[in-house]
Amino acid sequence: MNFERDILPLKNIVFRTALRIVLNREEAEDIVQDTLIKLWEHRDDDIHNIEAFALTIARRLALDRSAKAETRVISLDADLHDRQDEHQLSAHDRMVSDEQHSYISQLINSLPEKQRTIIQLRDIEGKTYREIADILSITEADVKVNLFRGRNFLKNNCKNL
Repeated sequence: MNFERDILPLKNIVFRTALRIVLNREEAEDIVQDTLIKLWEHRDDDIHNIEAFALTIARRLALDRSAKAETRVISLDADLHDRQDEHQLSAHDRMVSDEQHSYISQLINSLPEKQRTIIQLRDIEGKTYREIADILSITEADVKVNLFRGRNFLKNNCKNL
């Protein structure tokens, strides 16, 4: 296993997953470092899916940290590289977009941890039901149920947007 080729490319997905759980950028960065170290420590093990293994480690570390800390709300603005070009929007459109973004962020952050993580992995990271089930150590049916409930909550609360 090569660190630069196999492990380092996972840092962004690990960060986003950790951030969805701990809701704190600094904590998520610490979790990324801890996860990469643990992956490197297991470099000689026979790991079939390194990404699933990495996300499982990150999720467990994040859950441990979030259990110790109070739940905090973050702004998704921390991921500026994922946003559209602001200079192409008028001031009004930019303000509306920022308000919508903030509202949706608050809704996602208010979801239960499992639903929030599943939505992150499925809708943002593009993982399959099987991959999510493996990462979270749950059944595919449980993934589908939680995804449905999370999406329903978001849909019902976004009707006015």
